[in-house]
Amino acid sequence: MPLNRLVIYAGNVEETARFYEKHFGFKATSLPGDRIIELVAQDGGANIMLHQAAKGQRGGQSTVKLVFDVEDVEAFCSRCAENGLEFGAIHKADGYLFANAKDPCQNSISVSSRAFRKGCG
Repeated sequence: MPLNRLVIYAGNVEETARFYEKHFGFKATSLPGDRIIELVAQDGGANIMLHQAAKGQRGGQSTVKLVFDVEDVEAFCSRCAENGLEFGAIHKADGYLFANAKDPCQNSISVSSRAFRKGCG
């Protein structure tokens, strides 16, 4: 069965929605009276559901990292920097590149070309 949705508990749901729309191309949707903003992936992949974090919940303490597949990590990171999102150093792994950053709630995110590496499944 496919994994289609991930939940992020956000301190500021609207700011977090704008972040994922601006940098990763998601489209925010919500229904009147619904407590969740759903970020719909425009190019396939899982949707992200944003839910208001509880008052006592501290940001950035999850053990999950969202990894976005991008073919050209360097070009993507450059475009993001122009729009205010700074990734850390670009790392070389076994046949691919990746870089890490944080979203507005201090959740870990990464961009990776692993899905595009040659000769690996």
